[in-house]
Amino acid sequence: MAMTDLAIVGRSLTSRWFATATTVLTVGVAVGLLLVLVSLRSAGEQAFARGTGNMHLLVSADSSPLNSVLNSVFYMGNPAAAKPLSAFAALRADPRVSWAIPVVQGDSFQGYPTLATTNEFFTSFEPARGSPWRFEQGAGFKNTFDVVLGAEAAAGTGLRVGDHLHLTHGTHDESGHAHEHDEFHFEISGILAPSATAHDRAIFTTTEATWLIHATDLRESARNPVAPTVQNLRDDEKVITGLYIRVKGRANTDAPPALQELYAELRKDGTITVAQPGSQVASLFKVVGGIDRIIFALAAAVLVSSSITIMLVLYQAMELRRRQVAVLRVLGASRFRVFMLALTEAAVIGIAASLLGVAVAFVGAHSVAFAVYQSIGLTISPSLDLRWVISIVAGATALACLAGIVPAAVAYRTDVLRSLRPIG
Repeated sequence: MAMTDLAIVGRSLTSRWFATATTVLTVGVAVGLLLVLVSLRSAGEQAFARGTGNMHLLVSADSSPLNSVLNSVFYMGNPAAAKPLSAFAALRADPRVSWAIPVVQGDSFQGYPTLATTNEFFTSFEPARGSPWRFEQGAGFKNTFDVVLGAEAAAGTGLRVGDHLHLTHGTHDESGHAHEHDEFHFEISGILAPSATAHDRAIFTTTEATWLIHATDLRESARNPVAPTVQNLRDDEKVITGLYIRVKGRANTDAPPALQELYAELRKDGTITVAQPGSQVASLFKVVGGIDRIIFALAAAVLVSSSITIMLVLYQAMELRRRQVAVLRVLGASRFRVFMLALTEAAVIGIAASLLGVAVAFVGAHSVAFAVYQSIGLTISPSLDLRWVISIVAGATALACLAGIVPAAVAYRTDVLRSLRPIG
C-alpha cells in the first residue's frame, strides 16, 4: 500500500481522535484482561506447585486435606488442632518413610507467620523440587531459641543475624492487642535465600522453643509451679500441627511404589487428616479452572462487543465522509482502493488496541501478583507466553478487520455523483 494511503488513514483516525482513542482503549482492556487471565492461571499453578516442594504426604489434625495444605504449607491460616508428637512415633519409624519433619504453627512476628520445626527442614525438605534451601547468611538452629528468617521476612523486618526478637502468640485477640512472649528471647542464627514460595515469609523456630513457650502458658494457667524445661516436657506438651513426609523411592520420583500403600493406611485413621499436597493443588485448580473459563468467556464477549464498537464508529465516520470518499474516487482511486483504506483503518485500530492490551496485561498481572502476595503471602511470577500473546493479538486484529468490512463496504458502494452534489 502506498505511503499516501497510510497518511490518509492516519489523518482520518486523528481527525476524530476521541472516538479512536475510546475504541482503542475498550479493545485494549479486553485484550489485556484475556492475557492477564492466561498468565496468572499458569503462574498461580506453578507457585502452588513450588510451595509443596518434595514432600509426598502431609499429616495433620486439620478439618480437610485442602485446608491442611493451605494452612501448613501456604500459611493461609492456623491449623485447627494439634496432636502429640508421640502419636506419630510409629509413622516416623516406618521403614517406608525417608523422612518425617514435624512442624508447629500458631505464633507470629510483625505479621509474619512462624513455623517451628527441626534442622531437617533445611537439609531434607526442598521448597521447590530440585531446589534445596540455601543460606544467604548464618546457618540453621544451634540452640533452642535460635531463629531462621525467610528471605521476605528478613527484608520486611530489617533483621540480621545476631539480632533478637520476641514472638507473638497467634495474631491478635478480639480487642486488637497481641500477646507477646517477651520472657523468651530469640536470636537470629540464619537468613535463607529466596525460594519464590510462601516459606519466604515465614520465621522458623525450633519445636522445643515453641513447646516451652506454650507449656509455660499452660502451667501458669494451671498454677503449676514447675517451670518447663526441654527435659521435663510432658508428651501432651510436645504437640505438632503437621508432619511433612517423604516416602522412600528413587531420587526425585513423585510416585514411589510405597506411596499409595502408606496413604491408604493413614486414611483409615479417623483421628488424623492425610493429604497429598500435589493432588490437592491439582484439585484446587480444577475448581478454579471452571471459574477461569467463565471469566475467560466474559472477556472474550467483551472483545467481541468491542469489535462491534469498531464497526459502529467506522460506519458512522464513513457515513459522514461520503463526500471525501467521492473526491478520492474522482481523483482516481478505485473502489477496491477505497475499500482497503476503510479496512486498514479497522486493522490499525485493532493493532494499536492489541499493543495497548499487552501493556495493560503486563502492568495488570504484576499488580494482581503483588496484591496476592500482600494478602496471602503467595509469590506469583506472571509471564506472558509468546504463543498466547500472538494468538490473542492476532485474534483481536482479525476481529477488528472483520468489524471493518461493513464500513468498508459502505465506502465501496459510495455514489460519486450523489455525494458530490452541492449542499443545500
